[in-house]
Amino acid sequence: MHFELTEDQQMIQAAAREFAQKEIAPIAAELDESGEFPLETIRQAGQLGFMGIEVPETYGGAELDSIGFVLMMEEISAADAAHGTIISVNNSLYNNGILQYGTEEQKQKFLVPVASGDAIAAYGLTEPQSGSDAVNMRTRAVRSADGSHYTINGKKSWITSGPVADFILLFAVTDPDAGARGISAFLLETDQEGFSRGKTEPKLGIRASATCEVELNDYQCPAENLLGNEGEGFKIAMGILDAGRIGIAAQAVGIARAAYEASLDYARDRKAFGTPIGGFQMIQSKIADMKIRIEAARLLTLRAAWNKTRAAAAGLRNTTEASSAKLFASETAMFVTHAAVQIHGGMGYSREMPLERYFRDAKITEIYEGTSEIQRLVIARQETGLR
Repeated sequence: MHFELTEDQQMIQAAAREFAQKEIAPIAAELDESGEFPLETIRQAGQLGFMGIEVPETYGGAELDSIGFVLMMEEISAADAAHGTIISVNNSLYNNGILQYGTEEQKQKFLVPVASGDAIAAYGLTEPQSGSDAVNMRTRAVRSADGSHYTINGKKSWITSGPVADFILLFAVTDPDAGARGISAFLLETDQEGFSRGKTEPKLGIRASATCEVELNDYQCPAENLLGNEGEGFKIAMGILDAGRIGIAAQAVGIARAAYEASLDYARDRKAFGTPIGGFQMIQSKIADMKIRIEAARLLTLRAAWNKTRAAAAGLRNTTEASSAKLFASETAMFVTHAAVQIHGGMGYSREMPLERYFRDAKITEIYEGTSEIQRLVIARQETGLR
């Protein structure tokens, strides 16, 4: 087992760190306050290859590996988790599906603009009444008599980048009697008639990552925009979520790292009773626990990224590894940010410092891409073979 990063991996890590600290960190608090979508810096991220890390250069991407993606995500998320969310959706939930199941025409039309940063993508699985229970979706896609198009009707909720997305990978029921095997995947252009967006959600955290409900009213989707085959949608969605969970794990590690580093500086500088608080055993205990959890979370995330390529080559899923990394890293982010607020005391509760933002941003990592409860269910089912 080798722990050294390749030259390419070191380069993407360094480039992401420089970009994140120079361009994103200085505006993160302002964006959190305003909730404005950071289109300018996202475009810059695309120019650097961050919006298509694993996409071949022929399709506008950086043509790196999953470990490179994780390294980039940690650096971006340590500066601002909202940027990390946007970038993760483009890379994990959107690009991965098209790379694996898309036709050449679909890759040229729907992948190239997104991987190069010229377009923003979204992923439409969740509905008002079906979050964890994705099979219970009500959005319907009915194929025309001549087979030329599908008419789609329904609503999708909590769509990351929904307010600004140019394209959306959307899942709908094509055969209501077939359960999970009756769901199909579609690539939609959001500027077409029949597609509408609801209000931008006022969220607790990752506020610059715009989220909304989208509604489809007799949306006409050309048959050539079906991703994969009819009935493969649920399989596609679950496979994509394996990749997405790695991205969120890396995001959680980045948030935790930012909170930890701020706490180290504060523990060294802040004095109480004439001595730096970092010399107090209670603070030292928190620092030690924060450190080891972050390191463990990072290793789980890197292992999941490494195994993603290995599993794909063998035609296998990466489910247990991805869910394990996501579960542990997200709970680590909450643990570390909570401890960081405690270490900072009253200043940790103040909006003048970034600790409360880290705390708010960390919470979502336990919810999206499958809640912590669902991750435990997934892992247990994989281990026992029981459903």
